[in-house]
Amino acid sequence: MAYQDLQLDWLKCFVTVVDAGSLSNAAPEMHRSQSAVSMQLKKLESAVGRQLLVRGPRQHQLTPDGQVLLGYARRILDMHTEAQAAFHGEALTGRVRLGVPDDYAATYLTPVLKRFAPRHGTVEIELNCEQSTSLIPRVERGDLDLALISRDHARRGASLFYEPMVWVGSPQFDAWRRDPVPIAVYENTSLARRSAFKSLGLQGRRYKVVYNSSSLAGQIAAVESGLAIAALTRCSAPPHLEILGSEHGLGPLEPMEVSVYRSRASRGSKAVDSLYSLLIKTLRISEAP
Repeated sequence: MAYQDLQLDWLKCFVTVVDAGSLSNAAPEMHRSQSAVSMQLKKLESAVGRQLLVRGPRQHQLTPDGQVLLGYARRILDMHTEAQAAFHGEALTGRVRLGVPDDYAATYLTPVLKRFAPRHGTVEIELNCEQSTSLIPRVERGDLDLALISRDHARRGASLFYEPMVWVGSPQFDAWRRDPVPIAVYENTSLARRSAFKSLGLQGRRYKVVYNSSSLAGQIAAVESGLAIAALTRCSAPPHLEILGSEHGLGPLEPMEVSVYRSRASRGSKAVDSLYSLLIKTLRISEAP
């Protein structure tokens, strides 16, 4: 049985639409009209004989077949880029000043850097671990080139995904039974802090702040000691802590919208361009709640 070849242009178009979220967002990046982008996708779907994308309420969503092809498409395009670089490419140099909160570093940043470092070993990565409320002004001042942040109401940065928030407590202590319930929280401007207060208010739970720190390690220590319960991102909740819910008299927490925020001063840096694109390609999901 003869199969139709998958053209690089079709695969580039497919990946760009997935990363951009929609045809309208992808068209300017491809320097094509929206109708031309749509035609490229139709050709790719015809070649594989499967539907790859469906239009969602806010953006295009991958079908199961589209999810499978996306992995192959990225690998094919990565190999194509590496082959071009081997013969015609210019090695990236320079420094990228990158910021990330502690709770996102291990889960989300590590896989990105594992992909970036082998390709661009001559680029120096300067990593700064701070809370989003500290990282945002540093990006705006140009002290940092990029930052992975919890997106605030100003809608800064390119949206990537939503990270669930959970209540955690130590299974050795019943801190959640106390009245008022003791809580450990981040600094005053923290979105997680606001979410915790709002949730407790909606549940009619009385609470008392007994620990206040911008440190994730400090929050976890307060919970482990039985001093308090805390609202943490699910990715940062240690497995030895108990996830608390309605059966403990605690309501749901609003998820954090995670985005990558870039400084205007970094425009023109090929090293920053490359890491910025990789963060979006690796971490952006096709569907958000």
